[in-house]
Amino acid sequence: MNKNIGKAIDWTLLKRILKYVKPYKSTFWMTSFTTILLAVLSPIRPWLIQYTFDNFIISANNNMLLIMTLIMIGLLLFETIIQYHNTFSTNWLGQTVVKDLRVDVFKHILSFKLRYFDKTPIGTLVTRSISDIETISDIFSQGLLVIIGDFLKILAVLAIMFYTDVKLTLISLSTLPLLIFSAYLFKNAIKSAFQDVRTEVSKLNTFVQEHITGMNIVQIFNREAIEYEKFKVINQRHADANIRSVWHYSIFLPVVEILSAISIGVLIWWGGDKVMNENLTLGTIVAFILYLNMLFRPIREMADKFNTLQMGMVSSERVFSLLDTKEEILNDGTAKLKNVLGSIEFKNLWFSYNSDEWVLKDISFSINPGETIAFVGATGAGKSSIVNVLGRLYEYNKGHILIDGIELREFEIPSVRENISVVLQDVFLFSDTIANNISLNNPQISREQIIEASKIIGAHDFIMKLPGTYDFDVKERGGMLSVGQRQLIAFVRAYVYDPKILILDEATSSVDTESEKMIQYALDKITENRTSVIIAHRLSTIQKADQIIVLENGQIVESGSHQQLISKDGQYKKLFELQFQKVKP
Repeated sequence: MNKNIGKAIDWTLLKRILKYVKPYKSTFWMTSFTTILLAVLSPIRPWLIQYTFDNFIISANNNMLLIMTLIMIGLLLFETIIQYHNTFSTNWLGQTVVKDLRVDVFKHILSFKLRYFDKTPIGTLVTRSISDIETISDIFSQGLLVIIGDFLKILAVLAIMFYTDVKLTLISLSTLPLLIFSAYLFKNAIKSAFQDVRTEVSKLNTFVQEHITGMNIVQIFNREAIEYEKFKVINQRHADANIRSVWHYSIFLPVVEILSAISIGVLIWWGGDKVMNENLTLGTIVAFILYLNMLFRPIREMADKFNTLQMGMVSSERVFSLLDTKEEILNDGTAKLKNVLGSIEFKNLWFSYNSDEWVLKDISFSINPGETIAFVGATGAGKSSIVNVLGRLYEYNKGHILIDGIELREFEIPSVRENISVVLQDVFLFSDTIANNISLNNPQISREQIIEASKIIGAHDFIMKLPGTYDFDVKERGGMLSVGQRQLIAFVRAYVYDPKILILDEATSSVDTESEKMIQYALDKITENRTSVIIAHRLSTIQKADQIIVLENGQIVESGSHQQLISKDGQYKKLFELQFQKVKP
């Protein structure tokens, strides 16, 4: 349960939100001024109607009636213009704050270490970044300023009513305690319903995000019917939460209308008798009817607006909780990795994803500049973890990693990653053109460089056969390309960035034999005079490596060249025989 449930305004959160208003404080103060001005202007029209009714309609003064009518029309037009500016400004302010806040949230998410994404559903982050932040805009467009404006309007109307006739005011407001009590009950009830709606929206987003992303698994394992039923349950809970909020509205709004009608009825019954006895003017009755409408409408809406404000607070707490999450890898290095030679050394390195389970245990090895080192081993042996800590995607726990003899943590993280290119087994392509997926929209990489790199890697021919060639849109995750084609695009991407250190994480395990031959040719070009780290299941791709390290349960069990390891009757030879020789029964 959210800690903000039970209070409409959390002043600490509100102060944090208002910090985003500072760049637009002139708009904020102008909006505050128009809010106060509207509260003052609203009761003037009923008072003018009362004055006109009593002085120029009863006495049939047509000239003054026309003048007063024109004055009221002018006042109405002026109020309309002020209302337009107030509505536009509050919504503009809300959307502008949301824009800036969303930028900060996305920038913060970009800084998270991968460990955070491993344990956080993507749908939850989507909800925080989109719908929760959008709800915060309601604090300005429908919440705080509007509530202040309605409250000021109520005070202004009550002041004029009591100034006009105290007894008539008290009688007219006889149902007001019931209205306030009803609004209080409604506010508490709808608050719980709104919280349920927000919770179910987050769950719905998470479910849909995960299942659309993993649709191939759903279909391969014939899970359509089961997942469909699960979706129906989650969707029904979301609908039920919304229906509960609708149910509260369907009760509260008729109650308000009934209480409003009763107040007007009592006003006409008691006031009509006074008018007939000439103790009260007819214009006063007419004005009081208008005053009551002005009172009941904001009081009725205030309960709803308080909940809008409160839900904005709930969303704010969630968003700022995300902003307060400290999941960044500490980037306190000051050195820049320049003029990289490419020597890499691991010294007694220990690493774990969870504190109670070591994935890498006392790993030590070194790579000379321009050499190629390969890691092999069973799934879960720790091969990919070597890559993760080298690129500082995860923080290692103990030991040292040195690049050109300098501790990795002494470098600024961006400068490290600028000198490393990675090709993964599971290639991720954005919904964009092939050219943009290769350059990642880097303006320093020209179209000519992209084409030249594609020719070297061997991807140019298949790209030229696509509609639009390099401007072909590969759609989400590269769905319009085959696995082998996506892998080739990833190789071109790595090559065009001209890295000093190249990492291939099982980059050939998903391609066909023909594609592997092309990639093998490209690998010889890419790894030339460049430090390369290769993680592979296919041992055919690493036989030319200067050094091969065999990992088992996070530890180094063998190391040497291909020929050296084959000459030993060890783990590498067993892996080699399993892949390239027929095992006799």
